Amino acid sequence: MTQSPTDEKKPENISGVRDLPGLWPWLPRLATLALTLFTIDYLFNLQLINLVTQVESQFFYMVVALMLPLVFVLWPMNRFASRHKVPWYDILLFLAAAGICGFFVYNAEQILDRGWEYAAPDYAVTMSFLFWAVVVEAIRRAGGLPIAVIVGLASIYPIFADKVPGPIQGFPSTPDQTAIYLAMSREGIMGIPLQAFANLVIGFLLFGVALQKTGGGKFFINLAFALLGHVRGGPAKVAVFSSGLMGSMSGSVITNVMTTGVLSIPAMRRVGFGKSYAAGVEACASTGGVLMPPVMGATAFIMAAFLNIPYGTIALAAVVPSVLYFLGLFIQIDAYAARHDLKGLPAAELPSLRQTLKEGWYFIFVFVLLIWMLFFLRREATAPFFATALLLIINQVLPYQRWGWQDVKEFFGGAGKLFAELIAILAGVGLLVGALSVTGLSGTIANDLIYLAGGNTLVLLMMGAVTSFILGIGMTVTAAYIFLAVALAPALINGGGMDPLAVHLFILYWGMLSFITPPVALGAFAAATVAGSRAMETGFQAMRLGSVIYFIPFLFVLNPALIFQGSWNEILVVILQALAGVILIAGSMQGWILGVGSLAASRVMQWPIRGALIIGGLLLAIPGGGPVPLTNLQLSLISGLLIIPALVLAWTAQRRQPVTAGR
Repeated sequence: MTQSPTDEKKPENISGVRDLPGLWPWLPRLATLALTLFTIDYLFNLQLINLVTQVESQFFYMVVALMLPLVFVLWPMNRFASRHKVPWYDILLFLAAAGICGFFVYNAEQILDRGWEYAAPDYAVTMSFLFWAVVVEAIRRAGGLPIAVIVGLASIYPIFADKVPGPIQGFPSTPDQTAIYLAMSREGIMGIPLQAFANLVIGFLLFGVALQKTGGGKFFINLAFALLGHVRGGPAKVAVFSSGLMGSMSGSVITNVMTTGVLSIPAMRRVGFGKSYAAGVEACASTGGVLMPPVMGATAFIMAAFLNIPYGTIALAAVVPSVLYFLGLFIQIDAYAARHDLKGLPAAELPSLRQTLKEGWYFIFVFVLLIWMLFFLRREATAPFFATALLLIINQVLPYQRWGWQDVKEFFGGAGKLFAELIAILAGVGLLVGALSVTGLSGTIANDLIYLAGGNTLVLLMMGAVTSFILGIGMTVTAAYIFLAVALAPALINGGGMDPLAVHLFILYWGMLSFITPPVALGAFAAATVAGSRAMETGFQAMRLGSVIYFIPFLFVLNPALIFQGSWNEILVVILQALAGVILIAGSMQGWILGVGSLAASRVMQWPIRGALIIGGLLLAIPGGGPVPLTNLQLSLISGLLIIPALVLAWTAQRRQPVTAGR
């Protein structure tokens, strides 16, 4: 066998992070080690480190104290600052941040016992202002200027809440009251996002990093090439399969593109896919990976905390929507490859399935263990620690990917960078949520949206989709979701009478769409840099390839049976209709229907046929009743009147022109 498609080495890509010199790399490593030990002691109730894990709020402050100061060491002040040394002012900021966070760790019990969030001594008020400023600067460095501006303006809003125009007017607070509320209440920096991170996310992120550092990424890509590399359009299907698995681990669209895209995009180009098409496939696959259970990134765990339900319930609910999305993408790729007669890679160039499974079987075993603990034992908080421990033990026993000392250092260093970035973003978003809470604006926004929609649920949903998309452009997915969960979700749940889980998933999906939708399309632009294609052209290709994701959220929010909320009879019917609708829409988008062939056999009738199949597929997938004015039966009849004649016309045209059908 020749060289495997995944044998090539690639550098780790962490955008914007400083290359730490000398002994500085030990700082994130040791901080991550300490955080891991504190978290294990807290979650398993070992009571070995009672110093900071006995009081819950003290543990939360310790999580911030270990990670937030790292931001000033890891991220330069601006793009002109040095990326190869830590300047004196960043050292001072690091020490100041550590001291400020340490103050809250030390005083956590007093904050609780004496109610400092309502009335604190002067020195605690001063420290609260400093904490506030440190968090805003940290989120600017780690999250970018747009989100820092949004968070900064929102956090000072309570001071002027009574002076702004009517719709966004709220209850005012003094600067001192605002500062201590944001720093010390359970609605501010220490709110639900950070609590979810401390209670659930840390273990899963460690598991994801361990999986990648032990060769899990290479295994999944090799497995995908071994299974699908030889079929028509094989490398593109490999991208869908491997990116789905990798994205579920990493929880990051950009990281996913840069990890799997450097392998899948050149392979797609070799078999005849265009640059922008190949990059669009990778962008869509990487975006969908973050929505794929069992590990869906940090946002899903925060959703579990908001809804106060087990994470396993959310992961289970996300199964069918994510399958529909990947099915739509897979069908489009297959149809494109069939229409353009694109083959797979030669078998001699592909990794052996037997050898791949022999060397990486334990990755599948560990995933099964994780799923079993999540869904059957309901051990969301501790499951990833057991899975990580088992993974590392097996990895060291087998001879293929054993860690050396350098691998251990890279594991803790990589995890530390990931933790520091997330803590900065979550703490910053805590400021935003706290400001909405203290002014009462979150309830006002919900009421205003209901009023503007005029009580029409479909209008309310469209407003929610547009708002989610716009915020997804300026914020990270996690930040956009948290803001919308506080401000928009109550309007959809109370005003539209919709299922809470369906609403929160709806917000998450629409917040993700900015990664593949121009003019921003960050996921598509990242893939374009790998492929060497034009950014906007790649964005439009990704938008077309991922087209089914634009209506999937409407399907499950209009009928929660699609997320397993309802009777089994209803769930089965809704899922089958959605599957059939997605297959028709995806095939029609590329002009090829499985079992029929090319829709372009008749040039005159091509677009009417494709249009009828897309509309018919959409009507078939949409659940009737509720906010939809037609019943399920009526929608099915109308879709049948569109689909059946279109398929007959396509089949007839195909049989009349057998020579040109495949062109």
